Amino acid sequence: MNQEIRARKRTEMDGEIDPEKEEVPVPVAPAYAHNKKWFLYNIYFNAILYSSCFWVQIGVMPYLSKKLGADPVVFGYLQTTFALVQLCGGPIIGRFGDIFGSRAALVLSFAAAALTYSILGLASSVTMLFVSRLPSVFMHAMQGSQMIVTDISGKDERADALGKLGVFYAIGMVIGPSTGGLITHTYGERTATFLSAFVSCVSIVIAYLFIPGNTKSTSNEMVTSDSSKQSEGSPQKENIFSVKKFTELLQIPAVFFLITVKIITGIPFGIFQSMFSLVSMEYFKLEPQQNGFVMSYVGGLSIVVQGFLVGRLSKRFSEAVLLKSSICVIALAYGLLYLVTDIYQFCIVIIPMVVGGTTLNVITTSAITKSVLVKDTGAVLGLSMATNSLIRTVSPTLGSIMYKHYGWPSFGLLGFVVNTIVAAYLFISAKHTF
Repeated sequence: MNQEIRARKRTEMDGEIDPEKEEVPVPVAPAYAHNKKWFLYNIYFNAILYSSCFWVQIGVMPYLSKKLGADPVVFGYLQTTFALVQLCGGPIIGRFGDIFGSRAALVLSFAAAALTYSILGLASSVTMLFVSRLPSVFMHAMQGSQMIVTDISGKDERADALGKLGVFYAIGMVIGPSTGGLITHTYGERTATFLSAFVSCVSIVIAYLFIPGNTKSTSNEMVTSDSSKQSEGSPQKENIFSVKKFTELLQIPAVFFLITVKIITGIPFGIFQSMFSLVSMEYFKLEPQQNGFVMSYVGGLSIVVQGFLVGRLSKRFSEAVLLKSSICVIALAYGLLYLVTDIYQFCIVIIPMVVGGTTLNVITTSAITKSVLVKDTGAVLGLSMATNSLIRTVSPTLGSIMYKHYGWPSFGLLGFVVNTIVAAYLFISAKHTF
């Protein structure tokens, strides 16, 4: 109890909670509490389905767009359009989940995915390809899953639970491309997209039947009495498109700090990720099948790190320590990447990069949700996911310029410099902002 009082005082001093607002615990619904593992299993299973479908359509998109007459430049515009639409939708779906419940946000995300894949399957022109990207403004099932995991997990176990969610998403990354390639080869691109749409509809049913409508009531954390009244009252009084709400969240020191770190450290990785397919083809001279093996290898590493390493580290070390350490590991990996000349060296260097990058992503996501009240976790997760979309928007252009003028080693050099500067700042300032 004394620790809770001290924690509350520190939070009030940071200006994150109005001390005049009385906080009361949200009662834990017994049925929900006993079925927490069952809810998590459903979320994890849906994460596999969602990830598999997403990566099926990612594999189909280049071939279908080429059949419809889109050149590489137009295909790049399609990717940028998708990133921009996702950038706009992330904060909205998070706010929607805070007001109407995380299950409603998850069902909306799966419905948007089904519509996106259906339009893609029906596309008969390049214009229709662009139209198919529009419903994806609400296609944020991974964010919706994070919202539910955040709601039903305690602060001490949250990093581990989010890490395991990433494991099941990574499993879908392994299943999706291979399954999509087989279906496309046998039945064609459109069949693969319609199958993805059907599986997304199955996910809607699973989420609606087996996830409670208000998962925030399963949380043992404290929320303000004002938020309790809002959850009991009419949700229409809340504004989904409230710019003021997002501004207030960004004014919380921990939230602003973590999102800033995420953007700065994420840009070099976004550039590297967006250009890797081209690099593997032109620099490493890999065939498509060999490139697929490399991607599966990276996905396997991600599964191991998120499933077995992040949880153990989060229980032994504080999030501040893990944040600094992961950035140092990433900086080292980028420094080694600068020296890579063949694919075998790359497969060795990618190990510390996956370890550091995966740990950083899980820890920042967990810490961000702990920096706000329970009623605002969806909105802050939306801001966090929006940073990923923002990075994907600018990375392809920056990456193509760097690769054209400075070559493959420039990616490693940029990542090393940026992450070294961030790590130095964190150690020198010794500021614990979360």
